[in-house]
Amino acid sequence: MNKKYTAAVITVSDRCASGDREDAGGPIVKKMLEDAGYDVIYTSVISDEISDIKSELCRCAGDDIALIVTTGGTGFSPRDVTPEATAFVSERLVPGIPEAMRAAGLKITERAMLSRQTAGIRGRSLIINLPGSPKAARENFEAVSSALTHGLEMLRGGPADCAK
Repeated sequence: MNKKYTAAVITVSDRCASGDREDAGGPIVKKMLEDAGYDVIYTSVISDEISDIKSELCRCAGDDIALIVTTGGTGFSPRDVTPEATAFVSERLVPGIPEAMRAAGLKITERAMLSRQTAGIRGRSLIINLPGSPKAARENFEAVSSALTHGLEMLRGGPADCAK
């Protein structure tokens, strides 16, 4: 990555937010982003409350953070509402990102089809949901990370070369 973009990592987990479990996913996602050249300027751990998730996403987009990554809340549990919150606050959805993540995940496990992550744009911010499992979060991020720079260049008005 040539240009350094800002990023935020939001862990969505009732157990981590209450202190019953240590956040394993958020720190791994933060390190992956930093290793990929992002400047992670914000991290948080919140509960699986749709209003809390929407508030955090809007706060980060309002702060003009380029890439907002959530981890957790993408499964089938009744409290897994991260994709719904993301879709609600997004002005435009980006279906290709979760499609690519699921396609890559299906090469590893058939359970990848059960992940409900989504991606969307709010203002000049790209929001991506990753699973809560550190292993799955890493695999999903690796599946899409190389294309994100181009997407962020276009989203943020930079000189993106669309001919590639």
